[in-house]
Amino acid sequence: MNAAARSLARKRPSGRKALLATAMLLVAVASAFPLAWMVLSSLKTPAETMQVPPVWIPHTPTLEAYGKVAGVISLGRSMWNSFVIASITTAGILVTSMMAGYAFAKYSFPGRSLLFSLLIATMFLPPIVTLIPLYRMVGSIGLSASLAGIIVPNLANAFGIFLMRQFIAGVPDDLIDAARMDGASELLILYKIVAPSVAPAIAALALFAFVYHWNSYLWPLTVLQGNADAYPIVISLSRLLSYNRGALNTGLVMAGATLAVLPPLLLFVFLQRFFVDSIVGSAIKG
Repeated sequence: MNAAARSLARKRPSGRKALLATAMLLVAVASAFPLAWMVLSSLKTPAETMQVPPVWIPHTPTLEAYGKVAGVISLGRSMWNSFVIASITTAGILVTSMMAGYAFAKYSFPGRSLLFSLLIATMFLPPIVTLIPLYRMVGSIGLSASLAGIIVPNLANAFGIFLMRQFIAGVPDDLIDAARMDGASELLILYKIVAPSVAPAIAALALFAFVYHWNSYLWPLTVLQGNADAYPIVISLSRLLSYNRGALNTGLVMAGATLAVLPPLLLFVFLQRFFVDSIVGSAIKG
């Protein structure tokens, strides 16, 4: 009986692992299915996109839809606009979040706790609440209908400051004090000591910020006021939807969406290791 009990006890962990692996596989398949369907649909012929029951794998894959996308929208211009918006905004968020997070984590000044609490409170405001005030502010400084009008109000982010503050607080004070005794400036300390210590958090914040602002739709649409030359790819894709007639040009829409999702996807693949490290590090601290 004792031997049987020990054998059963050894089998239980493996059974749990198998169940967990199955659950993770199902979640991964469910998450990847829309992306896979989008890519496969972009390779189908118009007849295959209209076929009932639906065709899962295209019988005769074709890149014809990708060639047509540039003829319907200004693909290169729109992608460049999205890249400018997302990259500059992300860089600004990283700089302001690092500096403010460092100040909140390592400096003592009157009202620090209150100011940080107010900062956290702004994270609970729905973006639609600030849309009109931000639009009026952008118009008052002459940045309407321009990429600068989209970028400038988003160069600082409350979530980014909060995230950096939490990670920078874990950097040993002794390292910072030693650097100060050696005559290093605060910016040098931030760049040479603090930033390498919180590199996973920086990568995670860069990924979050880039993907969010690459996919942003309402704010750019509000600011640009019909300036089609400055449209990012997300807004330009809406022209593909209006161009679509029934299911005839579904492949065209899917091809445009596939091209639009490639830059954030490639960035995620590149920063995946740092992103996972940041999650593990925050779990250990918690």
